[in-house]
Amino acid sequence: MKSTLLNMVLSLGVITIVAAALLAGVYSVTKEPIAAAQLAKQVDAVSAVVPAFDNDPVAEAVEITPEGEDVALKVFPARKDGSLVGAAVESYSSAGFSGDIRVIYGFDADGTVTGYAVMSHAETPGLGAKMDEWFRSSEGKRSVIGLNPSVSRPAVSKDGGEVDAITAATITSRAFLDALVRASDVYKQLAAQNTL
Repeated sequence: MKSTLLNMVLSLGVITIVAAALLAGVYSVTKEPIAAAQLAKQVDAVSAVVPAFDNDPVAEAVEITPEGEDVALKVFPARKDGSLVGAAVESYSSAGFSGDIRVIYGFDADGTVTGYAVMSHAETPGLGAKMDEWFRSSEGKRSVIGLNPSVSRPAVSKDGGEVDAITAATITSRAFLDALVRASDVYKQLAAQNTL
């Protein structure tokens, strides 16, 4: 083939169409397995962070958008023998060092944190990524487990609060606690309205 502008445009056009078709094919093949893996991760996280339950929190999940915000939070009510024993709330914060973080927090019936599972983040490996374990550690004043954010708002000690920030990752720590407060507020609002 002679190297002309028309031949180059046609070659590039054919390559683009083939690449787009391959990309669409890979997307359609992987779409369902990815969705199934995300659902399994969500189910595992809910089971790990709330008190013992006998219902299906994922099937009974409700979404609520906090006042003044655009993003809905998902609340997974946990019941035992028909009574609410707590809930898991999938929350977020856009104040992370490298963008959004998504965390599922567990609460018992009175709003005390029973656990958490980090679902996604883009924080710095070795620093902000430590949030997965840092805030459940019994060292110092790191743990948020056992705190009730509706009674006393959690904040890092640098901001006058009682929670030790991750060393060299204060921004990530603030984002983690921001997401926790958002989750607690939504849980408290739904529990007060008896809509769970």
